[in-house]
Amino acid sequence: MAKKESYDDMVKGLQTILNNMENNELPLEDLMKEYESGVKLINKLYKTLNSLEGKLTTIKENMEVELKNE
Repeated sequence: MAKKESYDDMVKGLQTILNNMENNELPLEDLMKEYESGVKLINKLYKTLNSLEGKLTTIKENMEVELKNE
C-alpha cells in the first residue's frame, strides 16, 4: 500500500513543477508532462481541502449541538 502524500508535500511538489516550467529550459514535450503532473496534483489538493472542509463542518455542527444541550 502506497503512503498517502501529505498536503504540504503536494504543495511542495506543485511548487517544484512550477519552478521547472518557469525556467524556460524544458522542451515542449517535457513542459506538457510537467503541466499534466501539476493538474493531477491540483486535483489531489482540491480533494484534500474538500475532505478537510467536510470534517471541519461536522466538528462545528457537533460542537453547536453540544453547546445547545449544555
